[in-house]
Amino acid sequence: MSHSDPTLQNVTKQLKALAHPGRLSVVRAVVQGPMEGTPAGQIQTQLGMAASTLSHHLADLTEAGLLTAARQGTTIRYAARFDQLKALTEYLWQDCCGGGCKDTNCL
Repeated sequence: MSHSDPTLQNVTKQLKALAHPGRLSVVRAVVQGPMEGTPAGQIQTQLGMAASTLSHHLADLTEAGLLTAARQGTTIRYAARFDQLKALTEYLWQDCCGGGCKDTNCL
């Protein structure tokens, strides 16, 4: 697979976005929240994170396509892009048992 492959580029961007404890905590909070999205203020309260830090993390995760943002009045709700999260994990598992792993615990 070429380094210029769009799928590889997208997966790399998503993994980079997740490769930070704060951003991973944000994703977990949003995934566990309501399907219609979790208000940014609720995420901030739940995680005890400074507003500016949270804003930066939410922007990174949204840019990576892992979250969506929807404004409702003065509130911004963040929802998980489950299709993208599933595609990312499927990408990671895609070649798991194609040759390297013969252990029954692979899947």
